Amino acid sequence: MRFDVLTGLPEILESPLKTSIIGRAVKKKLADVKVHNLRDYAEGKHKQIDDNPFGGGGGMVLKPEPFFKCIEKLTSQRKYDEIIFLSPQGKKLNQKSANRFSLKQNIMLLCGHYKGIDQRVIDKFVTKEISIGDYVLTGGEIAAAVFIDAVIRLIPGVLGNSESALSDTFQTESVYDAPQYTRPAEYEGMKIPEILLSGNHSEIQKWRHSQGKKKLNKKKKINRDK
Repeated sequence: MRFDVLTGLPEILESPLKTSIIGRAVKKKLADVKVHNLRDYAEGKHKQIDDNPFGGGGGMVLKPEPFFKCIEKLTSQRKYDEIIFLSPQGKKLNQKSANRFSLKQNIMLLCGHYKGIDQRVIDKFVTKEISIGDYVLTGGEIAAAVFIDAVIRLIPGVLGNSESALSDTFQTESVYDAPQYTRPAEYEGMKIPEILLSGNHSEIQKWRHSQGKKKLNKKKKINRDK
């Protein structure tokens, strides 16, 4: 699977895309992540990628030319299943949509910054707008890293334990994962639940399911009380 990320600030993505699960997936050649600097496609001495918005108002808008040039170059080389603009106005990313995206071959991610990108880029190329939450970030780079992390871990062979992704929170019927414990079995007077030491995997699964339900019900109550 391949991800192409278009950004004016590639340095923001350097660390997240080279470490942990994403970095491991790339090293295993199970995924390929390419970051494209919009300034490489900008014109003029200063390689300007933003300008004042028409009609006035504060902030700057990313210019269309660098996006058009980069996107047209990439789409001439391969077919993209999705060209996604990361935007707070987009459809919210969840586990089901991450599962669907993990079945794709090539995904392009467009990162906005400042006040966003020229609407003509969206109208011409974008197949989906995706949001990672109802809040505003400085730019789309962090959202792109979140998107890639959520999707790439679902690719078979990326995780060490093939069951890990399937048992994650939001994958299971109970929605939330059960509390997790590791050694030592007792620490500062706090013991882990006895059921986890029983060796009875059927009963352990029942306990985990019930604990996940408790977490879900607690979250629902918190949301009602807000």
